[in-house]
Amino acid sequence: MGTVAVILKVMPESPDVDLVKLKDRIKNEVPAVRDIREEPIGFGLKALIVAALVNDAAGESDAVEAAIQKIPGVERAEITEVTLT
Repeated sequence: MGTVAVILKVMPESPDVDLVKLKDRIKNEVPAVRDIREEPIGFGLKALIVAALVNDAAGESDAVEAAIQKIPGVERAEITEVTLT
């Protein structure tokens, strides 16, 4: 079994969400996360681009997406890319 990199786009609930705290929550609650960066969307709203490393077993990337989706302050998390490492 190999490892894959999963890239997710995470949208906060509003521009008022503290992105520093949200990044910390994501890193603490999802151990597979390796990197998070901000991406401006418009009108003061920024998305978080999250990179995580998981096993390539069925359902692993979906589990990361679901875990991030449950974090307070997250409106939506969606996988944008999956690639072998």
